[in-house]
Amino acid sequence: MFTRILQLFSPGHHYRTPLPEADAKHALGALLVRVAQADHAYLFQEVEQIDRILAKRFGLNLLDAAKLRASCERLLETIPETDKLLAVLHDAIDLPEREATLLAIWQVIYSDGMIHAAEDEIVSLVQQTLGVSPEVCARLRSEALAALKDA
Repeated sequence: MFTRILQLFSPGHHYRTPLPEADAKHALGALLVRVAQADHAYLFQEVEQIDRILAKRFGLNLLDAAKLRASCERLLETIPETDKLLAVLHDAIDLPEREATLLAIWQVIYSDGMIHAAEDEIVSLVQQTLGVSPEVCARLRSEALAALKDA
């Protein structure tokens, strides 16, 4: 037993949080993180927005939403391809949830006050993969922008 305790404090031993399951909840969170990181700047405003979205979408308090986001960040390390995350979402959610996902993506994009070409590319991929029409995507973009102005 004493040896096991010493191993916990040895420099070669690192505790790793278990990898979350690639379910719809984690795929959504990882996708939102991917969008926030698309411009190579993962800003506090984006992290805050992701936490608020996850809290509202899954009925969590902000601490639990932050924990979910952190596990989604870890999942993103092992699933670097956006299309794999989208495949999980496409198979698990219906059209209204797909539209809500696009709205959430726009909210994350606008949270830092700037839009980058890499973010637009992800939106285009999400829209096509999830089967949301360009007209609906444009409406959701306008809703996200209007909500930002009202805040």
